[in-house]
Amino acid sequence: MQPLIRKYDFGEMVLDGEKHVRDLIITPVGVIANWWRREGHRLQLDDIRKYVPDDIEYDAVVIGTGYYGYMSVDDEVINFFKKKSVDVFISDTREAVKRYNELVEKGKKVLGLFHLTC
Repeated sequence: MQPLIRKYDFGEMVLDGEKHVRDLIITPVGVIANWWRREGHRLQLDDIRKYVPDDIEYDAVVIGTGYYGYMSVDDEVINFFKKKSVDVFISDTREAVKRYNELVEKGKKVLGLFHLTC
């Protein structure tokens, strides 16, 4: 089973005992720490494709846009996942953490993309 997010606060996330202080991606097969985007407060498709291999399967995508929700998500990102018939949930990271954990607890394979600060 994928790790659950045990704690989230501004700039910090704990996954089953593993503390992260930089943005991260959680896939059904592992965690990609220190995730950097081309533009810090803008999520573009290349920012995902650079880190997430095409052969990873997932049922849903959860995008945390930051503690205050400052990161924007390009339409191309949403359209990419819609074409794959994958559910997409986008919210500030506090709400995204709740949704991610709910889906994982239901046995879903989740791709989680989390901006940890503003």
